[in-house]
Amino acid sequence: MPQNTFEKRNPADTRDLIGAFPASNANDVQSAVDAARRALPAWRDLAGDARAAILFKAADLLLARKDEIAAALTREEGKSLPEATGETLRGVAILRYFAGEGLRPIGDVIPSLNPQTMLFTQRFPLGVVGLITPWNFPVAIPLWKAAPALIYGNTVILKPSEHAPLCAQMLTEVMHEAGLPAGVWNLVQGGRETGAALLEAAGLNGVSFTGSTATGKIVARAGVERGFKYQLEMGGKNPVVVLADANLEKAVELTVQGAMKSAGEKCTATSRVILEEPIADEFTRRLVERVKELKVGPGTDAQFYLGPLISGEAKSNVLRRVEEAQADGAKVLCGGALEEDGLAHGHYVSPFVLDEVRPDMTIAREEVFGPVLAILRAPDFDAAVALANDVAYGLSASVFTRSLDKALRFAREVEAGMVRVNGETAGVEPQAPFGGMKASSSYSREQGQAAREFYTQIKTISVDLAD
Repeated sequence: MPQNTFEKRNPADTRDLIGAFPASNANDVQSAVDAARRALPAWRDLAGDARAAILFKAADLLLARKDEIAAALTREEGKSLPEATGETLRGVAILRYFAGEGLRPIGDVIPSLNPQTMLFTQRFPLGVVGLITPWNFPVAIPLWKAAPALIYGNTVILKPSEHAPLCAQMLTEVMHEAGLPAGVWNLVQGGRETGAALLEAAGLNGVSFTGSTATGKIVARAGVERGFKYQLEMGGKNPVVVLADANLEKAVELTVQGAMKSAGEKCTATSRVILEEPIADEFTRRLVERVKELKVGPGTDAQFYLGPLISGEAKSNVLRRVEEAQADGAKVLCGGALEEDGLAHGHYVSPFVLDEVRPDMTIAREEVFGPVLAILRAPDFDAAVALANDVAYGLSASVFTRSLDKALRFAREVEAGMVRVNGETAGVEPQAPFGGMKASSSYSREQGQAAREFYTQIKTISVDLAD
């Protein structure tokens, strides 16, 4: 393999080579930023409806290629084909939503103390923006960053994970076919070296990042040192609280969905189940029964609920975390490594449920990023909320209850940027703000109209009327 390329293999069967992709070096990255800088004035000055027309066309093109792109997503990332198709359709919805923002108001008129003065604000694009995206949603996350950036007049450099180069390449094809002018959308590929080069490139006005908390801190330091605006969406340790009055059948099913879909490899995945004591044993029994029913295998086969983990490293991390939890005193109720015929060449694990977990255990405090559920128990509502808040993260949280009072109290008291009542922790609609609190976020929000807060800057303009 040439030195300036890297391989991507199918995590369901590593004998399947998806392809060799160019590894962008520092010169390549700087060239991309320079191209985005040159393209910025014309794109910024283009009317909003003209930018919107390109995003609408991109949505139509993405929809026309949904089966092809979903198949590539499953082969590249591992999630089931229905989930991959759903993600691609979400990308269509994101493009259409933000295309509709092309003619939304971009400022406000403010009353002046001087009747002869017109005082108003106007939003302008941030400028050239780097988008650093993860592998677990290789269609949706690049688009929920790029679509608002583009509609508000910015130019972008997409740096996807090295685990998802094909989807990024296909998205780039779609955007160029939709009519984006040269330099407005730029793609650089590679691993940490490429990401580091983007953070060091001259001419960036902002970076939007989704990924690990450790890498997010690197992005933040670079932003402070180099003077660009940054936005961070990072890890989670998301709790589901099940109260004694909950519909247990619904709570079990949605807890399993939130924890185990996409093999648990999403920042909003459920990783802690906090059970009120009166229903703890019954819920645990039902949960383990349901998890044991889940089939694991290639995402291309509809009979399988979970596909592989993204890499051998990810698999080893999940197994190591479970072993450490056992050493700390947790009890494994189900789950394990999978090496049998048909799965031996992929990164598979059977989903885990751990009981007798204490809140001080690492498994209860740190993100695992895999199909692992830790069960904790609480004597009452207040203790359950305290357990939910007793971690560094604050991305998403859910409560199952029939009590409106407790549902609203939970929404007010839980330390999470996204709260659901009688729903799974994962997922939020494209028109709603997405983001977390505490170590999960830089306290900014993506998606919906909240996205414009990052991708635009406000000018305050005062005009004294002529005599």
